[in-house]
Amino acid sequence: MYDNNSLVGGSPEQQINEQVIIVQLLVIIFLCINLLLVITFFKKEYFYTTTRYILFAVTLLSDSFILFMSDVLLILTYYQITTMDVWLCIIISVAVFLYLMVTPVTLTAMTLERYVAICMPLRHGELCSTRSTVYCILIIHALSSVPCIVILSTFFASAHLSFYTQYRICTVEIFILYTWQDHIRSAVHQFYFLMMCITIVFSYVKIMTVAKAASGEDKKSTWKGLRTVILHAFQLLLCLFRLWCPLIEAAVLQINFRIFNKVRYFNYIMFSLAPKCLSPLIYGLRDEMFFLELKKYALFGLYKRITEKGLS
Repeated sequence: MYDNNSLVGGSPEQQINEQVIIVQLLVIIFLCINLLLVITFFKKEYFYTTTRYILFAVTLLSDSFILFMSDVLLILTYYQITTMDVWLCIIISVAVFLYLMVTPVTLTAMTLERYVAICMPLRHGELCSTRSTVYCILIIHALSSVPCIVILSTFFASAHLSFYTQYRICTVEIFILYTWQDHIRSAVHQFYFLMMCITIVFSYVKIMTVAKAASGEDKKSTWKGLRTVILHAFQLLLCLFRLWCPLIEAAVLQINFRIFNKVRYFNYIMFSLAPKCLSPLIYGLRDEMFFLELKKYALFGLYKRITEKGLS
């Protein structure tokens, strides 16, 4: 994978091993599920005019893009044909760096939306209107672009002009020419996730307070929102672990290359693919309204016809 969590393959003559096949199956399954969810999102007006569903669609599109790009680069890496001009790698990197951050930042925004809906219900319509959501998406992309700008700015300030015309394997390491650049990159990411964790904890505490004071249907709805916040926190935790993977892999590489391959494969499955399947679980399956629409389109209208026949 592009962000140093990919597999390391052998020669071009090697047969595709079972690890690569497993990855392909998982990626295809997740992409198909995400595509079905995106289609369902655009089929009902309520979904694309409601903040939490719009933000959900943003995470689906972001995750799908990263899944596709990481899988393509993984296959190229396996066959050792990822050598390209550095300038071309930079163009690819801008998009990948950006959308690696869009998902966790969007998850944080979704947590705040749940906080507003439960703790500030009278202002929810005002703060979470369709126009406000559009502004929110722009802010999400602006915030997500900061780490990309920092990484590439330090690279541009350090690299010689001749470096851009060289052929290199397109990985994040080519942008780290000096140790201090790696420290800056790590510091920016750790700061972002610290802010996200603070937001999650703040929202959790506030929603918990409301949950204890609520009663009846309000209590049920509040506890459901609380569980959603917990799932967001778990997903962000997996994203944070992904930042630590390169450090762990670098240490293992010094010990044994075979173990290094196994650790990198495990990291890719657990901390790159696994978080991508949580968004469908959190909203696509747990949300009753979205799940009903999903069933209709997943069964190509069969569910709707059976329902109408039963009512007649």
